[in-house]
Amino acid sequence: MILSKNVFPFLAVLFSTLVLFSSCEKDDPEIANEEELITTLTYTLTPENGGTPVVLSFRDLDGDGGTAPVLIGGTLAANTVYNGSLNLLNELETPAESITEEIEEEDDEHQFFFAATGGLNVTVAYDDTDGQNPVGLKTKVTTGAASQGKLRVTLRHEPNKSAAGVSDGNIANAGGETDIEVEFDVVIE
Repeated sequence: MILSKNVFPFLAVLFSTLVLFSSCEKDDPEIANEEELITTLTYTLTPENGGTPVVLSFRDLDGDGGTAPVLIGGTLAANTVYNGSLNLLNELETPAESITEEIEEEDDEHQFFFAATGGLNVTVAYDDTDGQNPVGLKTKVTTGAASQGKLRVTLRHEPNKSAAGVSDGNIANAGGETDIEVEFDVVIE
């Protein structure tokens, strides 16, 4: 087969176009706003009138499955107000990555929710906002009479903060994705 001289420029352009398009393809698509791995959550409760802080903690260095997480609950004094502070880490990174800092930077996309179950006589109020709506990294925890039960802490990513009850801490209408949910055994005496 004999090719005319006019075919070679055409083939060169065709080959260049194919190379250009194939080099523009992405092998790995980017995932927008991928959720972070949270291996550690600590909830430090410091009595407002002074005293020793109580630290509730969750640690799961191998993620879902595998070894069970280590959960440490605590004992709170009855009829006391505590300043609460949450700290979250990804300890699989070296050095450990602060997820708390990411939540602070993207506070409009995150909200913590708190629920007392099993008869636990405690209320949790938000003590921080994203400028308009609560976040929950800082809280006021008020204990009532002696009781025991569980305190559930849930972090939602991209909740609907304007939905009914969400700004008051009602998770029912929040939507979004759960980044972490932990239940601590708590005794009030």
